[in-house]
Formats: sequence, C-alpha cells, structure tokens
Amino acid sequence: MTYKIIGDSCLDLTREMRKDPRFQTIPLTLQVGDTQVVDDETFDQKKFIELVKACPECPKTACPSPEMFKEAYEAADAEALFVITLSSHLSGSYNSAAVAKKMYEEEMEESGRKGQRKKIALIDSLSASSGELNLALLIQSLCASGLDFEEVEKRALEYRDQMRTYFVLESLDTLRKNGRLSGLQAFFATALNIKPVMGADFGVIVKLDQARGMNKGLQRMCDIAAKERGDSEDRIAVICHVNNRERAEQVKRELASRMKFKDIVITEAAGVATVYANEGGIILAI
Repeated sequence: MTYKIIGDSCLDLTREMRKDPRFQTIPLTLQVGDTQVVDDETFDQKKFIELVKACPECPKTACPSPEMFKEAYEAADAEALFVITLSSHLSGSYNSAAVAKKMYEEEMEESGRKGQRKKIALIDSLSASSGELNLALLIQSLCASGLDFEEVEKRALEYRDQMRTYFVLESLDTLRKNGRLSGLQAFFATALNIKPVMGADFGVIVKLDQARGMNKGLQRMCDIAAKERGDSEDRIAVICHVNNRERAEQVKRELASRMKFKDIVITEAAGVATVYANEGGIILAI
C-alpha cells in the first residue's frame, strides 16, 4: 500500500520528515496585527517572534480552507491518505479536512471514478504539535510493516486515545486571549515565577499542577508523565520546543531517567505552536 500522511501545519515534522515526499502539511495563516504570515516552508521563526514582541495585539491563527485539503487529496500520489489535524476543540482544521473529504468523494462518484478514489482516514489528534507528530510516526511505522489501510487507521485511533500531551510554557497569555483555555484562568502570579504544568484531556486543555520556575515545572511535567504513562517501552516520546533546543534536551534527559521508551524524538515548532506556546515553550506527547 502506498501512503501519504497529510497534516495541518501544527504537525511539527522533523527536518528529515520535511524532506520526505510521503509527508505534507497544509498551512494555517498567522495574523500579527496587520501582518499575515503563512505557516509553510517559508516560515521564519526568529523573525516571527520579533514581530510578535513588537506588536501590542495578540497573534491569531486561521485554519486552512476545505479547498486546500481537497487539492492535497487530489494531488497525492498514493493509494491511502492519513490526515492528522489539531484537536477539534482547539481549531477548525479537522472540520475543514472532513468537508474536503466529502467534497472529494462526491466529485469522484459524480465523475464515474469512484473505483479510483483514494482511501482517506481522518484523525482528530485530540492534541497538537508533538501529539500530531507522534501519531504520524506511528502511522509511518504501521504502513512500513505492511498492514492494510483499515488496520492502520484502527491502531492509530487506539494509540491516539491512549496518548497523553503535556506542556509547560513561559506564559499562557496567548492561549487565554484566544479562548483556548476553555474557562481556565491564566496565572497572574508572574512575580512569583509560577509555571503551570498543563495537559490535554481528550483534546481539552487542563491544568495538572504548578511549580516555581521553568526547570522545576519541566521536572514536575516529567514526574506526572512517568506516573501516568507507566510502562512506555513500546511508545515514542516526542518533545517539541519553541526556539530552545537546550531545554528540549533537558526534558529528554529527565524522561530517560524516569522511563524507558522505544525512542525520544525532538522537533522544532513551526508557526502555530510558536504562536500558542511562545518562545521557550515545551510540548511533550507520549
């Protein structure tokens, strides 16, 4: 089975995966004041961070249109497409991908090419960034093992339902201002340097704990992950960082001292994760 993995641009691919034609991301649009930035291969993280710092308005994001996903489905040179999106609780990307699938299948049927249409699995990651990449790595492995489309989709959804996402950010301000905290209050104790340890409960952001200072916050995140995940020798841990590789390496060491993994992968945030996680933010998915 030939396959392609398509994600929105919060699928933070590694540098190697970006060069692999079996992976593709559909860009969201980032809005900073009057400036629009497309979250594609032209995204310049350092320039974007400076742009955000210089703008008094909170940055925003807009999901891809259904047409963009549909064009990707049509152009893909593969028998099976696995589409991974941001949590539907956080973004309209999943809905756009679903509308595109319906449009694509209807057009194929109307044109008499129903038998030629590609199989498409839509996967709401119930996560973001590291979580999307973790699912992509799993799907890549399952396809390489020779499983059929239905089995890969089934196992990916099962894995998704067991996956846990954690993050520690320098600030929750962007999430709060853009309504992504679902009623949770962003912490105002910045003078005390309190860092909340956050997680995802089936795609909804929740607070798990807090600690004073970033280092202790990251350690606490790893403690919680070790307690919740237990035996993870058959799983991959994915760490995404926003312009702070050293901090990601620290988390890798902390995790390795507590748990055994099949692999621990570090990746860099593209535009969407940079908007919401802010400079220095760390997102972990296991």
